[in-house]
Amino acid sequence: MPFTTGHSVPQTEQPRSPRETLPTMYDLPSEFPEEPGLPDEFHDLQPQLLSRTLRLQDYAAENRFTGSDLNLYYDVHHPLWHKRPDWFLALDVPRLYDGHDLRRSYVVWQEGQAPTIVVEFLSPRTEQEDLGRFYKDSDQIPDDDNKIPESSLGNAQTPANGAERPPSKVDVYEKYLRVPHYLVYSRYTQRLRYFKLIGRRYEEQSIQDGTPMIWLDDLKIGLGLWEGYFEGLPGPWLRWCDVNGNWLLTDTEQAEKRAEQLAERLRAMGIDPDTV
Repeated sequence: MPFTTGHSVPQTEQPRSPRETLPTMYDLPSEFPEEPGLPDEFHDLQPQLLSRTLRLQDYAAENRFTGSDLNLYYDVHHPLWHKRPDWFLALDVPRLYDGHDLRRSYVVWQEGQAPTIVVEFLSPRTEQEDLGRFYKDSDQIPDDDNKIPESSLGNAQTPANGAERPPSKVDVYEKYLRVPHYLVYSRYTQRLRYFKLIGRRYEEQSIQDGTPMIWLDDLKIGLGLWEGYFEGLPGPWLRWCDVNGNWLLTDTEQAEKRAEQLAERLRAMGIDPDTV
C-alpha cells in the first residue's frame, strides 16, 4: 500500500539522499582555463613535497586525501562556486573517491568533510585574494615585464551584471568550510603566515624562529622551512617535521635510508655491499 502524507499525496518511494541528487565531481568542471594565477615550477613541486613528507599518527594514508590545484566546490546553493587551493588536506575521507576512483575535483557536499589544512602560495596579483583582510601593502609581490598583463587575466567566477558575487578565499575557508588551519607562504620573501580558526574567525598566530616554525597540536605535526634539494632544485622548501624539528622523509628518502643502513650492516660483517 502506498504511503500517504497528511495532504493525501501518494508517495511510493522514500526521498533520495542529497548525495544521490546533488552534483558530483563527475558533473562539475575540473578546471576553468581563464582563472587568474601564474603557475610555475614551484607551484608544481612544493605541493608534492608537502604530500610526500606528510606523516600523521592518527590517520592512515588510505583515510586521508591531499589535493593540489584542484577545484574545491563548497556551496550547494551555488554549485559552480569554487576555490582552487594550492594544497589542502582532508581527513576521514578515502584516498580514492568512493574507494575506487581518482578525484577530478573535491566536492564538499559529496565528500562530507571540509579540508583541515589549506596552504596557498602567493603569486603576483593574488596576494589580496589569498590574504583577504590580513593583506598589507608590504605583502605585495614585485611584478616584472615578463608577467602576464593584468588585463589578460580573466576570472571564470566573475558574475554578470546583477549576479551574486562569490566570496573571497578567506571568507570561504573561514565561514563556509571552517578550515581549522590556513597557511600562506611567499617564496619571494620566504615568509610563512598561519591563521588559526578560533571560534568563528581566523586569528593570525605567531611563527617560531626555529624548527618547527608552526606546530599543529591536533595533528601532532610541525612545519618548517628546509634548506635542501628537492627534485634537483635548491630550497628553501616548506616541509613537515616532528616536534623536535626532525624533517619527515619522502618515500624515496626512506628507501635510500634503508639501503644505506643495510649497506652499513654488510660492511660491519666484512661484506662489500657493492659486490652483493
